[in-house]
Amino acid sequence: MLRPWAAHWIAAMLLCRAVAQYSSDQCSWRGSGLSHESHRRDVEQVYLRCSQGSLEWLYPIGAIIVNLRPNTDSSAAHGAGLHVCIKPLTYSQGSHVYVERAGDLRLLVAETEQAQGTVHCFSLAEGALFVEAIPQADISRRITAFQYELVPSQGSGAHMYPFLQPGLAGSGFFRGVASGTNDHSSAVATMSRLFRQKSKVFVWGGARGRSWGGRVNVPSQCGVHPGGDEYLLTGCVHFGEAWLGCAPLYRDFLKLYIRAQKAGTNPCQIDTD
Repeated sequence: MLRPWAAHWIAAMLLCRAVAQYSSDQCSWRGSGLSHESHRRDVEQVYLRCSQGSLEWLYPIGAIIVNLRPNTDSSAAHGAGLHVCIKPLTYSQGSHVYVERAGDLRLLVAETEQAQGTVHCFSLAEGALFVEAIPQADISRRITAFQYELVPSQGSGAHMYPFLQPGLAGSGFFRGVASGTNDHSSAVATMSRLFRQKSKVFVWGGARGRSWGGRVNVPSQCGVHPGGDEYLLTGCVHFGEAWLGCAPLYRDFLKLYIRAQKAGTNPCQIDTD
């Protein structure tokens, strides 16, 4: 039987270990595999309750299970109707990332793919993230790092990014197109009107200081036409990048808007596709 002082000491140690698994803001976590280097088979539990954040695992050894939940009391808190999207940082290495449920693992991102910084998504109902370190003779230069976001499963969005939330709206022009992928193109856009912006993707300045400028991603099937036509640009921001849907001409949108006002309907319910 444990003495009273010993029982309190053990309870305190267990409590400290549980608290140490959380970051101070419960959104991001930073840890080191050196803390259990002598127990390379250890699996540490990490709990994060936030809609977005980051993870950085220095000198990865063993494995960690990352349990993600939104910071809300709604039914979504149980993972219903949510997807997890992660974006590895370009220097991330040393681990494979899996989706884990009841001991079954599905590879999500291999170590060799992480340098590409590609976004990978899965349903939160599928399970947690299982990050497994790759055995290395020298772990001094290994860091596994990625950003994550929890996003609704339903909603309008681009072909490349199917889980978008509205984050920006305005009208403007495409000024140039950079190299992209088969799924999307990167373009420079100038906003003459900025109706809504949740993050500072577009900065004030542009031509003669009378517009907003920024870089956007556009689905390839929509096409980007630099030139004189003004478009209605709507989309959202994920991992610091703007993702747009197919953009209608702004003059066509205005026609529909005026027609809806005359008919006494809500212009916000118009489908401009």
